[in-house]
Amino acid sequence: MSAHNGDPLPDILMQARACTICSDLPLGPRPLLQGSSHARILIASQAPGSRTHEKGRPFDDASGKRLRTWLGVSEEQFYDPELFAIIPMGFCYPGTGKGGDLPPRPECALAWRRPLLQAMPKIELTLILGQFALDWHLGERKSRTLTDTVKRWQEFWPDLLPLPHPSPRNIRWFKANPWFEAEVIPLLRQRVETLI
Repeated sequence: MSAHNGDPLPDILMQARACTICSDLPLGPRPLLQGSSHARILIASQAPGSRTHEKGRPFDDASGKRLRTWLGVSEEQFYDPELFAIIPMGFCYPGTGKGGDLPPRPECALAWRRPLLQAMPKIELTLILGQFALDWHLGERKSRTLTDTVKRWQEFWPDLLPLPHPSPRNIRWFKANPWFEAEVIPLLRQRVETLI
């Protein structure tokens, strides 16, 4: 326990940001995450891309722009750790494979996820982006496909919300599933407004 008025989170964040468990990463370790013990919204995402790794800020790319639009928040609000905790499954850029970025490295969640989440007791809404975050946060409650899980969003609401990744690569998904932006996004914006 540190001298942060009994709040363990600043120390855990400092240790996580200095993490070098995966020292063999193609661009080296550069953990990107944010949080505060006061945050009420958690963004549980996959792993940073090469662009965000370069910039040193999570979601500082086209995906982040779409995500902020979904949430109805400004960049300033989004990057306020008192409002939003951003804790990806892997904190560092994992490199690329045949079909795009590689999956988040598993060492990260094993080492850091529990202590970080336990130190954020005020989280009331967890936004779950992508398959690896769904596995962790929903486990056996998720469906076989991401689309089927997202279609069942009301079963998890208002505490958890499974989302497709806001990446430009998912344009086809958004076009094939217009109900998502019509039904889910307005309710998400309302809930975010009440929590921030």
